[in-house]
Amino acid sequence: MKIDLALISSRLADARRLQSIELAEAAAQTGIEAGRLASIEAGQQAPSGDELLILANYYARDFRDFIDPSRPEPFRQTDILYRRYGQAFTPSDRRAIQEFLFLCEIEATLEKEMGRSSTPFPFTPTGTHLKSHGDQAAQALRRQMGYTSKQIRLDIYSDFRSIGLHVFRRRLANSEISGLYIEHPIAAHCILVNYEEDIYRQRFSVSHEAAHAIFDSTEAASVSYQRNSSKYDRQDLKEIRANRFASCYLMPPELLPKIQHWDTTLAQHWAQTLKVSTEALSYALLEAHLIDQGTAKLIRSVRVPMAEKVDPEAPEYLNATQLNRRLQLLERGLSDYYVGLCFEAHKQGLISAGRLGEALLADHKETREISILYGRSIVDEL
Repeated sequence: MKIDLALISSRLADARRLQSIELAEAAAQTGIEAGRLASIEAGQQAPSGDELLILANYYARDFRDFIDPSRPEPFRQTDILYRRYGQAFTPSDRRAIQEFLFLCEIEATLEKEMGRSSTPFPFTPTGTHLKSHGDQAAQALRRQMGYTSKQIRLDIYSDFRSIGLHVFRRRLANSEISGLYIEHPIAAHCILVNYEEDIYRQRFSVSHEAAHAIFDSTEAASVSYQRNSSKYDRQDLKEIRANRFASCYLMPPELLPKIQHWDTTLAQHWAQTLKVSTEALSYALLEAHLIDQGTAKLIRSVRVPMAEKVDPEAPEYLNATQLNRRLQLLERGLSDYYVGLCFEAHKQGLISAGRLGEALLADHKETREISILYGRSIVDEL
């Protein structure tokens, strides 16, 4: 393949710009002298093969993004995202988002190579009322999943992965952001949930973003804010539709309790039973005309103790040290499903030990630690 210096230089500059990284910082982190890096970005010098790999790893990208013009345009979706919502993201959040997209692409590629298929959820709404579309889609997906009207599932992340969505949780510095959706040119539907949120709020957030994947994929990228954020638009019909989908998927209207006299004990009980935040519970009950605003305020004043909440990707059988380490990995985006997929791909010889480490965003030592935590083996020496 003929090296296109202009392509390499422009894409390397774009990768750094989109993550708001200063040239001096990139030079310091990669060990490439600042003057040479500037010359490479200006198209005056070509990077060596090693330099290109170092930069691709630093920017959390596939190295082919910089040299192969036939690959889908690598920066279009993040460029759209930051043009629309750029001020919402700190440099650390931009880094987190790029790593999230890197994981999505690896996950999609490994699933294809390993022959893992998903069950599509083709949905065509009826009528013109967007809010009712969310209700219809929630009912249809629950039917596809084989749920009874009273069935509540803790691990809904696996639900959405089963229909082809790439779901990752990652801690973001901006606590007003609940999640985002990006239509990736290779991985397709990609959902990031802010791990900064409460565990039960994360369940609502992933369901909300799933609705954007079902209805709004043509928009390429979207960001969702918490209801109490000043940026949250209560008149946005697409956000209303996504909220309605999430509410009906997690709390089918027929499952909502019909209680005349609520108290804090009942509020906590039902939030725990439905595995939702008391805020989400209050809005669902209001929507169903089962409570008034005063009761909604009472319900929202209650919190389910953290000790009583179970994260489906942090099994209770782990000891305290293992659990803490597993949670640390989760907040970096390394889900149980993804880690298991990577180790299985390595076991089958699809990726080397070195590539396994890159896929886990880990150095050699940490890759070994993760393998021990998950009871996996590494076939060849790092």
